[in-house]
Amino acid sequence: MGQAAMGHPAGDRAARSCRAALVVEDDRNLRDLAAAVLEETDLQVIEADSGEEALQHLRAHAEEIALVFTDVRLPCLIDGVDLARAVSTRWPWIKVVVTSGGLGDRLDHLPAAATYLPKPWRALDVLIAAERAAAAPG
Repeated sequence: MGQAAMGHPAGDRAARSCRAALVVEDDRNLRDLAAAVLEETDLQVIEADSGEEALQHLRAHAEEIALVFTDVRLPCLIDGVDLARAVSTRWPWIKVVVTSGGLGDRLDHLPAAATYLPKPWRALDVLIAAERAAAAPG
């Protein structure tokens, strides 16, 4: 897949004036669905297909990110739990929503501030989480 910022552009709005949602999911169909749901909010959507790609984007643009929406199971070494823990430690103002379709996906290792949504998640639950993130100071 491509770069983390290859997601869905927000037209002519300058990136600095936007708050964004970073969707981290290796399943293209689920990533597209989550992006489509999040595009209904005031958040710009950025996509990544691995934890490493997400962290690379966060290192450069964390001040723009309001929400990280991530699956637990991701390719490479950094899974969604590791990503949630890194975000909560390094960028505590960023809301984190973690999804998983399987029991025993290290969910007991999630940081207290992370929100868990079981798969299959409902669009309404994603929208509620995104609206909370967009409304939060940051």
